[in-house]
Amino acid sequence: MTEIETLDRPATRDFTAIAEDFAASCGKHAMARDDDDSFVAENYRRAKEAGLIDAGVPAELGGGGADVRALCDMLRRVAHGCSSTALALSMHTHQVAFPAWRWHHQQATRDKTEPLLKRIAAEKLVLLSSGGGDWIGGSGKAEPVEGGYRITARKMFVSGAPAGDLLMTSAISPEEGGTILHFPCPMAAPEVSVLDTWHTLGMRGTGSHDVMIEGLFVPAEKVAVKRPQGRWHPIFFMLGTIAFPIIYAVYLGVAERARDLAVEIATRRPASRLLRDRAGRMETALCSARLAHAHMVATCELNTPGAKTVGQVMTGRRLVEENAIRTVELAMELAGGAGFYRKAELERLFRDIQAARYHPLQKEIQSEYVGALALGQSIDEIF
Repeated sequence: MTEIETLDRPATRDFTAIAEDFAASCGKHAMARDDDDSFVAENYRRAKEAGLIDAGVPAELGGGGADVRALCDMLRRVAHGCSSTALALSMHTHQVAFPAWRWHHQQATRDKTEPLLKRIAAEKLVLLSSGGGDWIGGSGKAEPVEGGYRITARKMFVSGAPAGDLLMTSAISPEEGGTILHFPCPMAAPEVSVLDTWHTLGMRGTGSHDVMIEGLFVPAEKVAVKRPQGRWHPIFFMLGTIAFPIIYAVYLGVAERARDLAVEIATRRPASRLLRDRAGRMETALCSARLAHAHMVATCELNTPGAKTVGQVMTGRRLVEENAIRTVELAMELAGGAGFYRKAELERLFRDIQAARYHPLQKEIQSEYVGALALGQSIDEIF
């Protein structure tokens, strides 16, 4: 058995109770936000009041002190009330958990991570990230100018965009051989605008609009990382290990909610072998998703980010995807025609769970990546 060494850092708040109360509040408006394609803006205000925005900031810096396991549990519970709120918050939360992990485990980086973490705790800053297709390959242009860079880019799938304060993003500098620069982009800058593009099958309330950056000046000292384009970098081994257990906790929560709704509907119908079979297969799929997610969290808690660690996390991510989707499909079957009505909520969860397919590493890439590891081949350009 793998020995998992973790630090005993109890959270300063009862995030189980906070998340459950918050989920109940979010659930009252989830259908309305889905119906009118509108962002869950009010839930962000409540999240700040409830202490969810700074949950992952170390307690020593004024935050909630929640580790990755606690953050996953928090977001899983929030998803029981509103999938969109949970997914949008996961994109902020993993951006907090990453510098928090570095603050704890890479103390030499504290001069870089601590100021941001303190601001999140004090100001309740909301962090944004661009979509997974932008991560290792990068997108946008960084033109070198005196004192820094001029950024022009269009970033897709920026969840929570209408509520964001800082977009943690990157751009490519052709003049520097295709080097990718990572930097924070202030959403209030006049060169930055949110485009109304998020009209989708599911997760309609996440506000994952495109963000346009037109000529934003980024001072050289604000560039956090420079790296080669199109290759895995240590920062992505860390980010990949920490972020995806947090993001996929949301999909596990969606599957759990669908399961509970389907059981509630099915128990009002006469007992039959058919219902028992569907319920049993649904329970098995959900158990598989839970086990896979637990593996992701346990791998993260090894605190050894690297190529093999990412392989384990991404294998768990694929298994959560497949089994969470299957759980909701079987929940629809178990509920029968009643689940087809929008008022039953299952229909929305069925649409929302489909988003689990689209984050990195998607299944074909995950298979190639893990296969390369097994065969002793390079994974440097598999993403």
